[in-house]
Amino acid sequence: MATYNGMHYVKEQLSTILEQLGPDDEVVVVDDGSSDATLEVVRSFSDPRIRIFENERNLGHVASFSRALSLARNDTVIMADQDDIWLPSRVQLMAQALAKPGNLVLSSNSTFMDSNGAPVQYDCEGVTSASSTDFAGNIWSIFTGRRRYYGCAMAVRREFYKVLLPIPAYVESHDLWIAMAGNMARANVHVDENTLVRRVHGNNASIVSRPLVKKLWSRVIFAMSYIDLWLRIRRA
Repeated sequence: MATYNGMHYVKEQLSTILEQLGPDDEVVVVDDGSSDATLEVVRSFSDPRIRIFENERNLGHVASFSRALSLARNDTVIMADQDDIWLPSRVQLMAQALAKPGNLVLSSNSTFMDSNGAPVQYDCEGVTSASSTDFAGNIWSIFTGRRRYYGCAMAVRREFYKVLLPIPAYVESHDLWIAMAGNMARANVHVDENTLVRRVHGNNASIVSRPLVKKLWSRVIFAMSYIDLWLRIRRA
């Protein structure tokens, strides 16, 4: 989990995470220079499974998530945003799916709520188990923006770090980087189930609508990422 000024929501999110974890699990929190009481809220849990790291300066969400991934010690790594709610059995479902041979990157679906926790409708094409092995189609969907992969709905196997990390500085979306890597390596799996409730509000870095220029620039980043990942997969 990467945190930044999330004091209003992080307690609820951490509560839904911790209740699904065992004694040998951990929650890696990388804080990106919060100026509010986010870290005080996280520390108030006094749970030894929570490991807190603070960036020396503000690095942005991609670099913070990259650092959080690198600090995770267990074989199955589930990603989380600071302001969502995990649904029951999320951990069990994801761990079982990633335990199957060849599955290294998992994506799931979500429902949505507003800043107050009330259910809302959000136009978002999710993933389907049937499209798990449509690797070329999934990559094309990333390029066109039709199918949206979200990091908070994803999990990875630590053994895939040799391809995933480090995430290049030019990448603006760690979730799409990870989804591309999984599909290019033919190690991708989708599950149909909703595994969390996502909070839709003005501060969501991955939901805020983007101007055309940035959308065009993202296509350039896609091409750079594709070449970079192709080389990494060949070397792995």
